[in-house]
Amino acid sequence: MNNKRMHFELSERKLLLRIVDVIVVLLALYLLTLFFTVSYFTFSEATFYWSVVFSIYLLLFGGIFEMYHLPVASNAFEILKSTLLTTSLTVLFFLFTPFISPQLPQSRLDFVVFYATVFFSLYSWRVFYVRYLASNRFAQNVILICDKTQLQQLVVDLYEADPLYRIIGYVNSDQSDTSVLISAVPREIPIATLRKYVSRYKVSEMVVASQKTDGITTDLYHELLYLLESGISIREYVQVYESKTKRIPVHQIADDFYRFFPFSRSNNNQLYLYQVRFFELLTSVLGMLICLFLIPFLVVANWFWNKGSLFYTQERVGKDGVVFKIYKFRTMVENAEQDGAVFSQNGDSRITAFGKFLRKTRVDEFPQFLNILKGDMAVIGPRPERPIFVAEISAIMPFYETRHIIKPGLTGWAQVNYNYGESIAESLVKLQYDLYYIKHRGVFMDMNIIFKTISTVIFYRGQ
Repeated sequence: MNNKRMHFELSERKLLLRIVDVIVVLLALYLLTLFFTVSYFTFSEATFYWSVVFSIYLLLFGGIFEMYHLPVASNAFEILKSTLLTTSLTVLFFLFTPFISPQLPQSRLDFVVFYATVFFSLYSWRVFYVRYLASNRFAQNVILICDKTQLQQLVVDLYEADPLYRIIGYVNSDQSDTSVLISAVPREIPIATLRKYVSRYKVSEMVVASQKTDGITTDLYHELLYLLESGISIREYVQVYESKTKRIPVHQIADDFYRFFPFSRSNNNQLYLYQVRFFELLTSVLGMLICLFLIPFLVVANWFWNKGSLFYTQERVGKDGVVFKIYKFRTMVENAEQDGAVFSQNGDSRITAFGKFLRKTRVDEFPQFLNILKGDMAVIGPRPERPIFVAEISAIMPFYETRHIIKPGLTGWAQVNYNYGESIAESLVKLQYDLYYIKHRGVFMDMNIIFKTISTVIFYRGQ
């Protein structure tokens, strides 16, 4: 059984974009110096580090301006915007970096030609990617093995995570369920015809999502073994979901939670923890200085548009379940919770116009650098929740308090990937992201979160 369809995982697509971005731009600059008399950027053994520095800037600002965020990379308009911003900042920083980049161009024409070459080469490649690679080339046909009652939710979850991960059929692992599904779902595949179906539709992967061990019958087991030996990948649903969505499917693993949740070794790695604490102290001091600089302006603006106290404190649950007081700039009207605590929602009438600006720019959270300095919070971690909401959610999801094994953070994996969390249901989705961070915590993931946070502030997406 020879499957010739090429497909790439999400991480492979992002890596492909990064590699080709660098190759295309450097190749364009090389051709520019080869066929035209442009003296600013040259390729030689003595100046090889120019290419290295330029590539680092390109990847750095490409990450900040979401060049490697696949929904953006697949949208023509978003690509134009992100390419323009990435090119501008990359060229600007490269021009004004002393010692490790060329001297400033001899003429303005050299600068214009250099900028135009970088932009048009990068943009042309990305347009080619959108039109010819971002759709069918990366499509992957998949068959689910699951109980019929699970099917619809599983299909929706995987499609939302990756529209090119196509569930084209399923094998019912609950033979006792003979009901007919009315809604639009993939067709049911009899075990006897599974091989033919896999071959005909060029299926590259089987995903086992059955929660009943007796659902894998002897006949189905032999068919899966044959497909595995034929080169078809067979993976467990939790593993697929985690790799696609970058969160832990707590709704799917139920009582087997801890079997699927080996904690990151970074949680006990003293060198990593010392590095994190040093970064927290450095960041909190810098943040406090910026906060002190902003306060005079915020006092005046608050006096005009908020008509109340500038600061407020609130109880939150921290590491090991210890309650602490969080500091923030006030964004709501005074006595906003006189009728009791409720989740803040999009368009919340309690949020003032000035408060909305503070939230969008994340300025309202600057006083939390004091919490970081005191050790109540970290820069990166799950957002600290209020005790009343922790009690509510814990009653529904018993292992919700697992997120309290590390310090809460000013920013985190859930904050940069999901919305504010306006209900218990949305808080459970954010829990999936928080647990994913705790499971995979490390230096590279922390850097990823920092870049995404910068993007959130730049594109005014705070909530």
